Amino acid sequence: MTTLLRVVVMPLFFFSSCNIEKKEFVDIVFDPETNYTMKAVALSTLVFDSGMVKCRAEAQEWLVFDKAQEPYWYFPRKIHVEKLDTLFRIEASFDADTAYYYSKKKLWKFIGNVDTRNTEGKRFETSRLYWDENTEKVYSDTFIRITKGDFVNTGIGFEADQTLTNHKIFNSGAIIPVRDEVRDTTETEKKPPL
Repeated sequence: MTTLLRVVVMPLFFFSSCNIEKKEFVDIVFDPETNYTMKAVALSTLVFDSGMVKCRAEAQEWLVFDKAQEPYWYFPRKIHVEKLDTLFRIEASFDADTAYYYSKKKLWKFIGNVDTRNTEGKRFETSRLYWDENTEKVYSDTFIRITKGDFVNTGIGFEADQTLTNHKIFNSGAIIPVRDEVRDTTETEKKPPL
């Protein structure tokens, strides 16, 4: 009986020791210029300053390329930002189809249907807009349309402070609404005799 047990145990021991895990390696090429290091979807966040909510931001997708030669964030599908007052009322808003943030330069680049409203109620529409956090300037080199009520100002390129309250437009034009006054023609003017 001892011999039979030995024969059965020996093959089991032999097979278990030969069953060493075989590891396989696959070479993966990581290109920091095209491969992101972080991804977030359905992003909704609040921005605080000194314990107070200052802004609300939403984006459908956020990709971070922080290993790229020029590190950047990429928002490929819409970005929406609202500046809030102390009672959480919207003071200003900002929308764009696509956005890039170059973190070393502290430079934002917004592309496609850029639509922003400042605290004075002016609406700025363009296809490309830059915001330089270092200089606190906003600028564009493309067609810009600024609307306040019925007054429309257009141009090719503009620059402004980051609140968009002080701005200048280059190669400008304007649409100034003119209201026709309706005159009462029921009374005729009396002309003095000649």
